[in-house]
Amino acid sequence: MRFKLNSLALILGCCFSASSMAANDPASLASAIAKQEAELTLLKQQLAKLAEQQKQQKQESEIERQQQEQAIVSLQQDSATARLDKFIFKSYGTVNYTNQEYFDNVQDTTPERRGRFDLERIVTEFGYRFNDKWDIEVEIEYEHGGTGTALEYDGFDEFGEFESETEAGGEVLIEKAQIRYRPSDAFGVKFGNIHLPVGLGSILHKPNQYLTVLRHKGEQAMLPTVWNENGVGIFGEVSNVFYQAQVVNGLNSEYFRTYNWVASGHQKRFEQVNGDDLAYVARLDYGNFKKGSAVGVSYYYSNTSGNRHKTNKISEDGTVTIITVAGAYVEGPWTIRGQYIYGTLSDADAIAAANKTTPGLQPGNFAQVGSESEAFFIEAGFDLNHYTDIPVTVFASIDYSNPLKEVESGVASKRFENTWTSVGVNYFPIPKVVIKAEAGRQQVAVASIPDTNFFALGVGYQFSL
Repeated sequence: MRFKLNSLALILGCCFSASSMAANDPASLASAIAKQEAELTLLKQQLAKLAEQQKQQKQESEIERQQQEQAIVSLQQDSATARLDKFIFKSYGTVNYTNQEYFDNVQDTTPERRGRFDLERIVTEFGYRFNDKWDIEVEIEYEHGGTGTALEYDGFDEFGEFESETEAGGEVLIEKAQIRYRPSDAFGVKFGNIHLPVGLGSILHKPNQYLTVLRHKGEQAMLPTVWNENGVGIFGEVSNVFYQAQVVNGLNSEYFRTYNWVASGHQKRFEQVNGDDLAYVARLDYGNFKKGSAVGVSYYYSNTSGNRHKTNKISEDGTVTIITVAGAYVEGPWTIRGQYIYGTLSDADAIAAANKTTPGLQPGNFAQVGSESEAFFIEAGFDLNHYTDIPVTVFASIDYSNPLKEVESGVASKRFENTWTSVGVNYFPIPKVVIKAEAGRQQVAVASIPDTNFFALGVGYQFSL
């Protein structure tokens, strides 16, 4: 503004001077006019330069504003991405069809064939990373396509009975709810509801991690499936050696059974879990079973009588010990896995006698409980996709279980000693989906019981975000 006033004064002054000269000398007037025109030309140039500078400053300001806005948007996007990276979501599931011969109860020696469909499980896992060291994971399993109270007929439990089971409010189970602190690869701590590293079923339980349609029957005849308990554990990796050690709640011997040993002693039927008897667990692996070749051993020890609801029925400890040895070879087209499980139960006769009056069971019908139990499986697969364009793995498998390897008194029944042999295929239309088919035979170690045949189809998926 000051510049404009000065310029106006200069122009008026020049005009006044020119008027004065015009009265005295024409030549001086012409010279004054020429000088004024030159000054006006210079003034216009300065005004034009000033206008250009103002325009350039405005453009630079606009560019700077846009850059600031872009930086804010980018910062917001990075912040949102960082928040999303903190969240974990995984899921897997299986749907199966089985067609097999079965026996109504333990006395039956004439099998009948039946086909069944089963939405076996849908599992969702949610997690959140608080920072580089702390995270939380919650795994929820929806079993058999529904929730509520299930009425089941069990022909192998107390010579046949209908029983109504409510498992934690229905067949929606929390399979894991843990908080982890891991400051380094060599050491970490987790606590809450955690997976027990006993048996490969708790490590390799997704449909692409085992070759058979159903999880291995031998292990399920001894141990809880995807075994999880409440407690605390340490874990870590040092030079490709993985270790775990845990202290968790123990089993409840009120639910030990002839046909699946201590597996049904897993305390998942009630809202609260009895923890008077604790269990001590350790595992050591060389290599990683989830990623490839590995060998490993695990050990479990716990008393069980203190976790009974009716503690006055038995005074003995009912000690359970379990040892597992497992190995896996994954190289080129070959996948070979195997596991052996051996377990002992002290005071088995006292437990069987105390369990005769368990509510819902018929007094006097309770059968033997094994003082020793064993099981194993071996599966071998060959991936044809290494040599063809067909994403198919062919496999053969053998499962064995004997929950009554030994009993404290009397002669152990061979009725529950089973061997399953099968062959099948795994087809992967895409890497995250597998379609399975399996055919095989079940043999019972009793001469009067005929071998039975089974066929199974299944589809499974797994993914993580």
